[in-house]
Amino acid sequence: KGREIEGKNRERSAGRCLKEVRKREIQGEEKTSGERTKEWEMWRGNSPGGNPGAPTEGTGGELGGQGNWGLEDAPGLLARASLTIMPAWPLPLASSALTLLLGALTSLFLWYCYRLGSQDMQALGAGSRAAGVSRGPRGCSEAGRLGPGSSGEPGEGPRAEGLVCRRLRAYARRYSWAGMGRVRRAAQGGPGPGGGPEVLGIQRPGLLFLPDLPSAPFVPRDAQRHDVELLESSFPAILRDFGAVSWDFSGTTPLPRGWSQPLAPGCYQLLLYQAGRCQPSNCRRCPGAYRALRGLRTFMSANTFGNAGFSVLLPGARLEGRCGPTNARVRCHLGLKIPPGCELVVGGEPQCWAEGHCLLVDDSFLHTVAHNGSPEDGPRVVFIVDLWHPNVAGAERQALDFVFAPDP
Repeated sequence: KGREIEGKNRERSAGRCLKEVRKREIQGEEKTSGERTKEWEMWRGNSPGGNPGAPTEGTGGELGGQGNWGLEDAPGLLARASLTIMPAWPLPLASSALTLLLGALTSLFLWYCYRLGSQDMQALGAGSRAAGVSRGPRGCSEAGRLGPGSSGEPGEGPRAEGLVCRRLRAYARRYSWAGMGRVRRAAQGGPGPGGGPEVLGIQRPGLLFLPDLPSAPFVPRDAQRHDVELLESSFPAILRDFGAVSWDFSGTTPLPRGWSQPLAPGCYQLLLYQAGRCQPSNCRRCPGAYRALRGLRTFMSANTFGNAGFSVLLPGARLEGRCGPTNARVRCHLGLKIPPGCELVVGGEPQCWAEGHCLLVDDSFLHTVAHNGSPEDGPRVVFIVDLWHPNVAGAERQALDFVFAPDP
């Protein structure tokens, strides 16, 4: 019984100790804001007696002086040490000053962007006015009539330099001038001997000359490896599609459905894409060729410079020297039926097709096509696809697709 009484006394003593510790913690947390403000003023040197810088509590005077500091004085010591690194300005005032500075810098940046864009648009407008309505003997008129030196191909884009400039300005207002250096210079100068830069006399695009673009009559296959390999792997399917839409090409019967009027005697075309617009009836008749076109990465399917389809050249036919509308594209020829005696001369360099293989041609160079074979050899047939030039950047392609978008 004595041990039980002694244990109960110990429990009561421990409970009283815990209550005392809890009471002291509560008293320490109940420090009023007024006391904290008073301590703050004292630590800053504003004592209640009006003597700035007077020493405060503690017998040691200065912070670094000798005094009797205890463990309970640690918070005060930390507060004193932190006063030396606190800013002299009140926090709201510093925030307001920083906000004003950032606002001024933002306004200056927006003003600079506005001035830069205005100068570019003024320069573009001045270039188009100086160029006039017509772009010389190889240009196109404002009204849309094809000039004497144009390529003559159907649906090769807008027929006016003024329209190109207006659409380019509209694109820049909607998006940006970033990356548009060459396109802007092309719209200002234009092609032709009197309208802008010209790399070679044998390279004369009829509508758009993109400056500083590497120029060669024939482009290496590696420049468009993916699309070339895809077309060559689709050669059997495309050849079957041609057999399904082919006819005798005698010229004595009316043109079958889907075939275009001949560009020259003995030259016929069946287009799956014409001037950037899909021809649904022809695509349904040629599913293998259409499937191959949908898998290409650089096909100009949304641009009036983009065409795709079958080209037939009869024996004895010849397409005299001509130039394409722009150097921003590369024309891919997939040989389907190549009899002997066929030749292609681009920029003075002769070349020949091969069945099942692709040939990449920059048709902005002066080029000639001829079939010198006999009537027994049959027609020359190639599948033609217009691809982007490999050195035209993505931003430039997007801008040119906007400027030369097919008419609805």
